[in-house]
Amino acid sequence: MATKATKAKAEAGSVEDRLRKLYSLQEIDAKLDEIEILKGELPMEVNDLDDEIAGLETRTNNLKAAIKEIEEEVAHQKAKIKDAETLQKKYKKQLDDVKNNREFEALTKEIELQGLEVQLCEKRIREAQTRIDAKEETLKEAKSRMSEKKKNLEAKKVELEKIIENTEKEEKKLKRAATSARKAITERLITSYEKIRGRYRNGLAVAPVDRGACGGCFNEIPPQVQLEISQRKKVVACEHCGRILVDREIAGLSDGEADSDN
Repeated sequence: MATKATKAKAEAGSVEDRLRKLYSLQEIDAKLDEIEILKGELPMEVNDLDDEIAGLETRTNNLKAAIKEIEEEVAHQKAKIKDAETLQKKYKKQLDDVKNNREFEALTKEIELQGLEVQLCEKRIREAQTRIDAKEETLKEAKSRMSEKKKNLEAKKVELEKIIENTEKEEKKLKRAATSARKAITERLITSYEKIRGRYRNGLAVAPVDRGACGGCFNEIPPQVQLEISQRKKVVACEHCGRILVDREIAGLSDGEADSDN
């Protein structure tokens, strides 16, 4: 019974087989790239909006808690005013029963102190109300921003869902094909392929030699190197961009296509 290593080696086949499979994988990945381009920045924008909304929700909750705390402080100051006014009434009533100037002066002083306490509490209430007004304005702005963000998020989610709905079936099929194709190529070659793909925005790692030039960077390929590529006996990379090079036949470019371009 053949071992897994022997089986993998047999599946890898000749250099030509590997190049054909690699170019086929490139075509599959290119189609997957097109789907990602179609989605554009929508997935990232949806995630960013989710994060912004979560941040705004936290902020609104903190503002509500802060307003509640200040309102409790106002209620406490109002209770102190009520207590002070009650004491003022009590001391004023006691003035009718004073027996000497000393008692009169002491009660008058207490009435004055309670009056000052009322004034201080009223000042603190005004300051607290100013803080409440400022926080309520900030809360209003945060709620307005959150509402706009939620509308924007909903619109982008709908847009993204439509794209996913239209491409999901094809994307799954392509991903299965890509997985299958990768299994048929040596691990070393796949590693090189992925590394090259990661270097370029268009994800092109395997390029055909067309009109004597690299189909990736369009630099001229020396005739001797072109001959080596056409013989398909070894994997050849472009000396300028590092892309893996294949001949026109592997890339499916017919002579007729070349003639029509001239």
